[in-house]
Amino acid sequence: MCRRRPASGPDRSRRLGGPVSNSRKGCAGLALAACAASVIGVSPPPAHRIVLAWRIGLALPMTCHCLSTELLLHLVMRADRVECKTRSMGELNGVQVTPEALQSLGLVNYGHFTSMRVDDQRIRGLSQHLDRIVHDCRVVFNSDLDRDHVRQLIRRAIADKPGSFIVRVTIFDPDLQLGHLGAPAKPRVLVTSRPAADWPAAPMRVQSAVYRRELPEVKHVGLFGALWHRRNAELNGYDDALFIDASSFVSEGATWNIGFFDGDRVVWPGGEILPGITMRLLKQVHDHTITAPVSYRDIPGMRAAFAANTAIGVRAISAIDNIQLPGGDPIIDTLRKEYQEIPGERL
Repeated sequence: MCRRRPASGPDRSRRLGGPVSNSRKGCAGLALAACAASVIGVSPPPAHRIVLAWRIGLALPMTCHCLSTELLLHLVMRADRVECKTRSMGELNGVQVTPEALQSLGLVNYGHFTSMRVDDQRIRGLSQHLDRIVHDCRVVFNSDLDRDHVRQLIRRAIADKPGSFIVRVTIFDPDLQLGHLGAPAKPRVLVTSRPAADWPAAPMRVQSAVYRRELPEVKHVGLFGALWHRRNAELNGYDDALFIDASSFVSEGATWNIGFFDGDRVVWPGGEILPGITMRLLKQVHDHTITAPVSYRDIPGMRAAFAANTAIGVRAISAIDNIQLPGGDPIIDTLRKEYQEIPGERL
């Protein structure tokens, strides 16, 4: 560590050369970063770390610029890692999201979203996903969302990303306070992505539960009830949860729509459910389709059942509670083929 000669009295600032400018502080940070690199034996810091060193220099008081080279390099490298981790969390209105904004989303937990599977920069049902986002923003925030702007933000966030993955668009206002949710909202657009699972997924077994999501027609971020039932199902040896209402009519899965095949037609349960985009697309491409109430008592008479959402596509259901269903009925392959043949829209 270097030592600084103590100074005191009215001429203290003059002995130190006068007030320390930002440029001198930043230069000190740069010099220490370069010195640290040479002493420890690493290559010169890349450009973005140079910027971080400058910022660290600005943040530190001049009396702290006599740090060890090891500590200074540690600060630069740590700041770099934090910046990279934050960048990987997604973009909020076109810039990397901050931990503070994500904290607001996690703690206030008020907003809505849509998830889309991207295959080689194309998305099945993109227009309907954008329609959903605009519609739900009016319901949740009483605010109009610019559809084209949302599309542009998605395009920016996933530009040139190859292959298949899931992109999620979450609409929330990081400035809303938990105790003052009635304040005027300024919804913002968070775009994140995650890997896509391989298709087709193995048939799954589901456990029924009496449950109705709050505001079921909106894809909102309030998932506790659905995930609580999913967890219980998994703890009981099942793969997921299927919801039925108080009158024993089937509604939807935890994060997917359910469809049945009665031997002639695909039957989608009616009632208060989320109108999933994958379900809508399948209704458009499969001719023999109806929407009708499905009672729990009707399940044993069905030839097949399946789950549908953007992440899993069409996934066979082999059992609902102790009711066994044929997981390999030809209708499953037919629906998968029809869905996969739907052309994706380019961003």
